[in-house]
Amino acid sequence: MIRIIPAQARHLEGSGWLKSYMLFSFSNYYDPDNIQFGSLRAFNDNNVQPGRGFSTHPHSEMEIISVVLDGEITHEDNMGNGGTLGKGEVQCITAGTGILHSELNRGKEPLHFYQIWILPSRTGLEPAYSQIKFEDSKWRNQLLPLASGKGLENALRIKADATIYRSSLEKGHIIHLNLQKDSRIFVYMFAGELCINGQRIGKGDQARIDLEQEIHMEPVSSGTPAEFILIDVSQKGAEIQKKS
Repeated sequence: MIRIIPAQARHLEGSGWLKSYMLFSFSNYYDPDNIQFGSLRAFNDNNVQPGRGFSTHPHSEMEIISVVLDGEITHEDNMGNGGTLGKGEVQCITAGTGILHSELNRGKEPLHFYQIWILPSRTGLEPAYSQIKFEDSKWRNQLLPLASGKGLENALRIKADATIYRSSLEKGHIIHLNLQKDSRIFVYMFAGELCINGQRIGKGDQARIDLEQEIHMEPVSSGTPAEFILIDVSQKGAEIQKKS
């Protein structure tokens, strides 16, 4: 089963300095029919103006992944980590038993990033932090694992039965995926158009895929590549409802 959710169905919240498209219930947005997808608990498409951001705040019992598309994030936390992430960089935080952190745009340009929350494989984990920069050539015409709990080489490690991929797929290239029995696939488009098992999705659209044995993905247009995030999440985390 492939469920396509159009871009206009996203929940938009903004306060001047922040524009956030929320794909799942989050903060002031609550929909009892849209809490999570397997162990995927949140996916926020955030735009933050220069000089603004998220001041120090707590999290616990969640894997938090940030993917920077444009601009830069300055990160600080109570574990002693600090620094700036730019375009193409990915940050992973195991909130575990509890962390405090801030994420600010101290640059001169608007910041565009995705923040993804995934339920951990177990609770009570020791907090942890990691980050890495990927070159865009690495995700061209293939699925590049950015973060994974499955021991994939060169991907950041998360404590969850999930893998986050990034891809930029050009006309003439096709990706085939054979799916595990308990896998759920989530796809979010940020450019171009993609055909998934015969169904089209475009910029801002999402696909939630369940009970499929395999999927085939190919770009629709010969112009703009189909650029997207794909998340393979387990159904196993679906019942773990924890504060974050």
